[in-house]
Amino acid sequence: MNAFPLHKMLATLNPPAAPCEAGEVAYAMDAGAEQVPMEPFIGQAFTLRFSGVRTCVSCGKQVKKFYGQGLCWPCFQNAPEASPCIIRPELCEAHLGKGRDVQWELDHHKQEHIVYLSYTGGVKVGVTRSTQVPVRWIDQGAVQALPIARVPYRQLAGVIEVDLKQHFADKTDWRHMLLFDSQYIGSDPLVAARQRAGEVLDPNLREFFLPEEAVVRLTYPLHSVPPKLVSVQLDKLPEISGKLQGIKGQYLVWSDGRVLNVRNHSGYHVEMNLV
Repeated sequence: MNAFPLHKMLATLNPPAAPCEAGEVAYAMDAGAEQVPMEPFIGQAFTLRFSGVRTCVSCGKQVKKFYGQGLCWPCFQNAPEASPCIIRPELCEAHLGKGRDVQWELDHHKQEHIVYLSYTGGVKVGVTRSTQVPVRWIDQGAVQALPIARVPYRQLAGVIEVDLKQHFADKTDWRHMLLFDSQYIGSDPLVAARQRAGEVLDPNLREFFLPEEAVVRLTYPLHSVPPKLVSVQLDKLPEISGKLQGIKGQYLVWSDGRVLNVRNHSGYHVEMNLV
């Protein structure tokens, strides 16, 4: 197919047959005018080829180098998508009517957010807009997720996350996430983690705590993982060919262990084909 700029893969969660079972994640590539389902490529000889063109995901300008994920230098400095509060929600000022782009902040950050626990091979705490559930969990490759607080704007979610980061991790090791098999979880680790979170959370923040939300379970189209994984970058390896083993999180996994983080290559123009 014709070259198109990469964006993070689109993902949906097909509901489980029963409440205690896992929903199945389905992926599609955002190719601009169309959404290309990825399921037909899995298990096939698949090629992803970088055309050499890069365009900023914010302004669309063609560039030679990116800053952050798919941004030109001016957008990295000024676009709301690159504001410090994207990484550190506790710094958000949307609720004060402030930000690089006030209307963008109101639309995206002065909105209901949740604080959640997820399991990606270990328990972690995170923050996302309510409208990004379950997409945020899928992007992380979580096999279980559990909302534990609901708040009216981003900064407050960040305050809760900072408080809980004293007791829980807030990052995911991508290799551990890809290699982890959800069948080995056993009992629900997030239920016990929620209880602990409720005990250690600052009493001034407990009014937002959710004590009875259900655990969400997820499975991915990656049923076996090569034992040795190697992360590749399109700048150094512009063409990747071989059997596509599967997808988890925002990672394409080839059968020889090569792994590409699609989201980290936002703005790279690629072609993809069955060999």
